[in-house]
Amino acid sequence: MTRGHVGWVALCCLALSGGGCSSRRESAEGKPPEPAAPAQPSAPAQPSAEKPPETQAPEQKETPAMATTLECKLSVPPSATVGQPVELLFQLTNRTAAPLYVLSWRSPLERVGGRDFDITRDGAEVAYQGPMKKRAAPSPDQYLAVAPGATVEGRLDLALAYDLSQPGRYRIAFPGPLMDVTDKLPDTARSFDVMTARPVTCAPVETTLTKP
Repeated sequence: MTRGHVGWVALCCLALSGGGCSSRRESAEGKPPEPAAPAQPSAPAQPSAEKPPETQAPEQKETPAMATTLECKLSVPPSATVGQPVELLFQLTNRTAAPLYVLSWRSPLERVGGRDFDITRDGAEVAYQGPMKKRAAPSPDQYLAVAPGATVEGRLDLALAYDLSQPGRYRIAFPGPLMDVTDKLPDTARSFDVMTARPVTCAPVETTLTKP
């Protein structure tokens, strides 16, 4: 083979090898990027399960019969003269929703039945000078009916049962209790064994006795 023919063959190989290299480079460098996979739609947010509000038991409302009981009040004149009557007014009110029957014994409802008051003069205890009654079982007529919201009264002259012979500042308190309170009027004499005492709270009162 002549030198010129050999050169032509080499030139052809060079051209062919250069084209092959260029194709491979284009395939490696010029390949368009693959499209990104479409984003998957996110699942809709599930609503959070709200805790139902806690239900509370309805508030218990007190009825008048549950809420309160008998209420008492004392009244005396603000001043008096030694040797004159000192009238005390006792008022008892039924604040319940039912009628009640109150035994009058040992309360101002029967006037004087014993040492039922605590009385002091300028801080010193005043002597009781009234009667001390002995009792049998109480009969129905010794009970006072007090309707719901109604008031019964008793009046007595303290000077007839207590030593109010000295001038001074007198303080009068009724400590109670009421000896028997029931919601049903007894048909016959009521046994002492079934009697139910009922405490009451009366605000103490004061009066001033002066010399004649």
